[in-house]
Amino acid sequence: GTGFRSREAMTMEGKKVLVVDDDLDFLTQMELQLERMGVVVSKAGSRAEAEEKLAEAAPDLMICDLMMEEMDAGFVLSHNARKLYPEMPVILVTAVSSETGLEFETKTLAERAWVKADVVLPKPIRMEQLQQEMGRLLGV
Repeated sequence: GTGFRSREAMTMEGKKVLVVDDDLDFLTQMELQLERMGVVVSKAGSRAEAEEKLAEAAPDLMICDLMMEEMDAGFVLSHNARKLYPEMPVILVTAVSSETGLEFETKTLAERAWVKADVVLPKPIRMEQLQQEMGRLLGV
């Protein structure tokens, strides 16, 4: 048996999620966790790579790091992704508050229309929180 899987995990079976981060350890960790939920993961290590993947096919959801090669890479990427797929939910993750001492108020961040993200989560990611948000955004 696969042990306990939450209702959210059951209904996320087969969902396609694009994870974008220039931190390869984070990508690998996310891939393992998401595959446990039955999610089909595709990974990109940069904004350019993510935009190529988005051009090929629409994921059901995108999880994207806010700060990659440029400070606002995640903003720009989620903005461009939304132009392509207005319905696709976007989760931005950021280590901003812990790394730089810039206490972004994530609530106000998500409210800024141009950010085009549905949820902003702090790193390190709490998987149960991510799973809950994914379940909510994917309407499961």
